[in-house]
This record gives sequence, structure tokens and C-alpha cells, in this order.
Amino acid sequence: MTELSKVLEAILFVSGEPLQIAALAHALEVTELEISAAADELASDYDYNRRGICLKRFGSHIQLSTRADYAPQIEKLLQPIQKQSLSQAALETLAVVAYKQPVTKLEIEAVRGVKCDYSVQSLVNKGLIEEVGRKEALGRPILYGTTDAFLSHFGLTTLEDLPKPPEPPSAEEDEPLTP
Repeated sequence: MTELSKVLEAILFVSGEPLQIAALAHALEVTELEISAAADELASDYDYNRRGICLKRFGSHIQLSTRADYAPQIEKLLQPIQKQSLSQAALETLAVVAYKQPVTKLEIEAVRGVKCDYSVQSLVNKGLIEEVGRKEALGRPILYGTTDAFLSHFGLTTLEDLPKPPEPPSAEEDEPLTP
């Protein structure tokens, strides 16, 4: 294992939080490519040896995490307090933002058919979505997009890892069959 991989492991362990690859590269005075290579080396070692920890990537961040295979044993010992799950309305709102971002509240409401002020504010407070700019339209409404915390929460590396939404039925399929 390279010295950079060992240093990276120590920093990620102490941090406990996701760290930006660019910030790590700057602090260690190496390139982002070198950080990525060191992260790949760590991830490979953890996976090959089925270690209790693994390296997770989401967006431009990396983080050490416990291996999901050992979650039952960890939960049995630590009995963690369950995080409050997202409501159905928040999940629907989050799905619209994830697939259509950047998106305004009005555009979310057009898809869902109901007001979404509370759901949007809740998702912003949880750090799953954020303001990403303003739309060049009357009133310059706020545009929302997902965060790296969203990717982490759902175990995704990039938005391309989202499942493909089902295709809407074609007009031919909607027509009743006549004998």
C-alpha cells in the first residue's frame, strides 16, 4: 500500500465525514488524480480482504464507512436510534428534484399536482436538496438540485446511478381494445 493511501486512510478515519477529493488534494499537495488512485487502492484492499470498513464515493466526496454486510451485528450491539424516515410527500418531491433538476417549486408542483413548500423546506433542512441558482424567468424563482448528501443517503455514486424511470404508456396502449 502506498504512503498516500495510508495517509488518506488516517484522514478519512479521523474525519468520519465525507471529504471532497479536491480539498484532500489541496491539503496533501497532490493532484486529484493521485487522491483518486489512493482511494481506489484503499477500496480494493478493503474489498479484497472483506474488511469491516469500506470506502464510499458519492459525487466529489469520499468517506470511510462500515461494510453493509455487518450491519446486523453492529445494530445488535449499538441499538441505534432509528432516523426519522422521509414522508411519502417528501420522497415524491425528492424524486422529482432528482430526475428533473434543476427544478423550481412550481415545476415540482406541476408534476405532483399539490403544493410542495413544506416538503421542499424539509428536504433542504435535511441537506438532501439545495438551492442551485435562479431561473431566468419572471420572478426569478429558485432552482433546486440534489446534494452529495442525497447521493450518500441512497448509496449512489453519481446521479447516473439512479434507476431509469418507467416510460409513460403510449397513446395506443391507453385505447381500449374493441372486438
